[in-house]
Amino acid sequence: MKKHFIILLPALLLSCTAFGQINIDTSKLISDNKQLYAVVVSQNDKLVYNQYYNGKSGSDLFNNQSLTKSVMSLLIGIAIDKGYISSVDEKIVKYFPELKQDTDKRKQDITIRMIMNQASGLWHEDLTRLGQYLSVPNQSKYILKQPLVNEPGKVFHYNNAGTHLLSAILTKATGMSTLEFANKYLFGPMGVKDVQWGKMKDGYYDGCGLLSVQLHTTDLNRITSLLLHKGKFNGKQVVPAKWVHELLQPSIFYKTDWGFEGSTYALCFYHYNYNGSQVIYGLGWGGQFTFVIPRKKAVITVNESTADDTAIRASNLFLFRIFPLIYQQL
Repeated sequence: MKKHFIILLPALLLSCTAFGQINIDTSKLISDNKQLYAVVVSQNDKLVYNQYYNGKSGSDLFNNQSLTKSVMSLLIGIAIDKGYISSVDEKIVKYFPELKQDTDKRKQDITIRMIMNQASGLWHEDLTRLGQYLSVPNQSKYILKQPLVNEPGKVFHYNNAGTHLLSAILTKATGMSTLEFANKYLFGPMGVKDVQWGKMKDGYYDGCGLLSVQLHTTDLNRITSLLLHKGKFNGKQVVPAKWVHELLQPSIFYKTDWGFEGSTYALCFYHYNYNGSQVIYGLGWGGQFTFVIPRKKAVITVNESTADDTAIRASNLFLFRIFPLIYQQL
């Protein structure tokens, strides 16, 4: 979801009728944004807004697109803590030994961190020809065979095909499928029971969001809230605190022109300073968002239509017109 333009929206009517509760004029939202499906806001661990639009409800599972990457980031952190992966700076050649036979020896220097930072230098799919990438018999092998497009670690270039390798790495490292691992160590401990997750033709669950993990918006909001509590849920450590600290304050990051203008990117999350508040957020095509605002002790999670013809407009409507109105009530 690259920001190409800003759509101006007639002022939405928001009001705070009681302490800790957010109200939005839903009729206005619907009339101005047919793509909006769900907005869930939690603050101080309480739901203060939980509304659905355009025929959707809380029982729906939503296509999270590239928010899948943010979920994968949490899983990688857990796998490191459990000892399945030694470090985010571990080289991927350990999991793909065929790279030792590649004539371009630079591929052996690619690390998990580089992949998570969208800076691996690996071939990246043409966004206008995603169907072609999805149709190849083995997505993970295909990308590894392609010539490098940049020096590993040097250049940020958004790469779905590269990020999918995280799922293959997790599976190879743990001996569990990505979904099995997630159910055992993330979804299960958090009471997340309704999950649908697409598989690529290489047999690995999608690690990037082209086929996506589908969740209830409230469940994704609750998962995101781990970043407010050093990885704990109901007093139990789910994601290691050290990993959460790295996600909130990454040691290596890159400028990106996606999302809020001026954002940076690291480990599958975006970072932005919004009116003096640190905002860490995940972003998916069409206006799938999950924002963490530590200063406000708040999480905002959004699902919208993934239709290509409305995707950019829907994303910008939320980022630049609706998000500010929610933020001012927190």
